[in-house]
Amino acid sequence: MKITAVETFIVPPRWCFVKISTDAGISGWGEPVLEGRAASVATCVEELSDYLIGRDPRLIQDHWTVMYRAGFYRGGGIHMSAIAGLDQALWDIKGKDLGVPVHALLGGQLRDRIRVYSWIGGDRPGDTARMARDCGDRGFTAVKMNGTEEMQFVDSHAKVDQVLERVQAIREEMGPDFGIGIDFHGRVHRPMAKVLARELEPFRLMFIEEPVLSEHAEALREIANHCSTPIALGERLYSRWDFKAILQGGYVDIIQPDPSHAGGITETYRIAAMAEAHDVALALHCPLGPVALAANLQLDAVCYNAFIQEQSLGIHYNQGSDLLDYLTDPSVFAYDDGFVTIPQGPGLGIEVNGDKVRQMAAQGHRWRNPVWRHADGSFAEW
Repeated sequence: MKITAVETFIVPPRWCFVKISTDAGISGWGEPVLEGRAASVATCVEELSDYLIGRDPRLIQDHWTVMYRAGFYRGGGIHMSAIAGLDQALWDIKGKDLGVPVHALLGGQLRDRIRVYSWIGGDRPGDTARMARDCGDRGFTAVKMNGTEEMQFVDSHAKVDQVLERVQAIREEMGPDFGIGIDFHGRVHRPMAKVLARELEPFRLMFIEEPVLSEHAEALREIANHCSTPIALGERLYSRWDFKAILQGGYVDIIQPDPSHAGGITETYRIAAMAEAHDVALALHCPLGPVALAANLQLDAVCYNAFIQEQSLGIHYNQGSDLLDYLTDPSVFAYDDGFVTIPQGPGLGIEVNGDKVRQMAAQGHRWRNPVWRHADGSFAEW
């Protein structure tokens, strides 16, 4: 079997798909995307295709090693996201060729389903108690929301109080056992992160996410000393080498690699194993499309430390197209009682509607995250 073509499709709302075709008539799909940099990742995919055309797609470890190591310069969000989508598509082909799901090739599933959470609140969170109730009524047992709007290095305690009011409203509406994750989203700097972490402690959160940006990981020690809430981090880390120092530091309780950013199934599986060796939980990051979610679930099936899965159904980013729109059979993601079942079909376990993908790729997108400003006119982290 030889690879004959590698095609990318930039599709709404903010995704990029890749299709690898072979001379055996088997094709595989992946989702190589870095939100807001889809065209850059697609260009990197095209560059990496030089290593793949004419080669046997089943030699995944060799292809991954060449795509990563053959370039003198390596790593970073764009390169690793491009590798990620191609890696997913190669696994999809291998599973389809053998007639088994990817998780069977990784040793077989150790769970039948995994808990999922739903996003609420949007970029500027509001009316969150009502949204949490709606999620609960649809069977979800956990939600995540952005904690704050813009926040200066040192900011008003009124903004802290707003966060507390929103969380308290959810807790009062949903009760003590409902899971609440608060995403600081890198918007909060070290001085205010300590304050927020301490003030949120009484609400018994599921986790606080990215209390500071990953590049400020040295601040996590001090934040951890201000609260017992589990600290989650990792969507902006792209390889096992990025995660190495984080895990060695010992202050992160949950890692959140994204299999569409962190080198695909091959690399994320290694990262998850590293985390397990440090007794750290896994909550894969996935506010993306159906191919990405399928790849995530293949990993959830075989990673012991996975405990919950992000998914984008109904997320505020999905304007015009949603998670299930590109699938021939949307029922493959079977949500029930706050869980989603591990797909059992060959490869990634989904069937992508190629005609729909080509139709929407003609429309494309140029999604960018908002550019925010503080009251003084300076740039604000989003």
